[in-house]
Amino acid sequence: GMGKRFKGVYHLIADSIHLYTPGKGSERQDVTVIKGLDNPLLDEVLGGQAEELREEIELVRGASHAFDSEAYLAAELTPVFFGSAINNFGVQELLDYFVEYAPPPQPRQTEGRAVDPAEEGFSGFVFKIQANMDPQHRDRIAFLRVCSGSYRKGMKMRHVRLGRDVTVANALTFLAAERGHVEEAFPGDIIGLHNHGTIRIGDTFTQGEDLKFTGIPNFAPELFRRAILRDPLKMKALQKGLDQLCEEGATQLFRPLKNNDLILGAVGVLQFDVVAQRLKDEYKVDCSFEPVSVATARWVECDDPVMLARFKEKAHDNLAIDQGGELVYIAPTRVNLDMAMERWPDIRFHATREH
Repeated sequence: GMGKRFKGVYHLIADSIHLYTPGKGSERQDVTVIKGLDNPLLDEVLGGQAEELREEIELVRGASHAFDSEAYLAAELTPVFFGSAINNFGVQELLDYFVEYAPPPQPRQTEGRAVDPAEEGFSGFVFKIQANMDPQHRDRIAFLRVCSGSYRKGMKMRHVRLGRDVTVANALTFLAAERGHVEEAFPGDIIGLHNHGTIRIGDTFTQGEDLKFTGIPNFAPELFRRAILRDPLKMKALQKGLDQLCEEGATQLFRPLKNNDLILGAVGVLQFDVVAQRLKDEYKVDCSFEPVSVATARWVECDDPVMLARFKEKAHDNLAIDQGGELVYIAPTRVNLDMAMERWPDIRFHATREH
């Protein structure tokens, strides 16, 4: 059922119905489980909905694929679970089957070699950054996945990109809105590191080895808008807010070389509304975004410094710097981009780049 008619979920593999008890809020529920679609108890509990359920399950079985563990482990099949985290319903079933079927931590590729999770030396990479998780303290958290070895509270690790050793004594773990300090963590675990603007998505932390994990791409945005500030005195706060929000990776910030515009790039149009609202709520900045004559963007590279300098001079009006300090070609049209690529064959134009 849907809405007020919702009674629970049916588990295809276990052939069981898990009944939902409304009004419990986020309390842990003692879920009633009815085994088998043909169980007479199902008719007593659901009444006319029982036969409706049997017909729907017959359609689902005919239209869906049977669960295949090997296909799942090969990333060819995705199981789907239904539930409600806010009502604490279906969560335990998801966790139980995650433990049963999810693969163990796998080797991760770096630029030089593959890192096996059984290795003793600690390594991990940052895959997500979240700004203002605690609005009271304006904190930014970098989420790090442990790939090998183990984290121990107070251990020293190397921030490879910066070539700097840091002592991490206050790593965090999260469960919904709750957070706690981590004493130890192992391959596959996620820990949160306090970020003061020095950590980026894709950064690698090790016990000394210079590694860089790969496979964390940054895609060129499809939509672009220029930030319009209603109060010019808030420019510094706007720049800070955009820098911190773009660290999260959902949007990207470009600063054209020819002017002081702040251009935001995103994949979906709603991202601009989200950023504007977060700027207002979290940074007290009233800002809007207006269309700008940018159709696409490409990161540019060249092995010849003389050629690159010449390109920068000639294409100055179409160049920008992203939030990571990388050079980007921002094209007003696709035709303009094609012509630039033809005119500059020694310049490499990338639609993606590694974090």
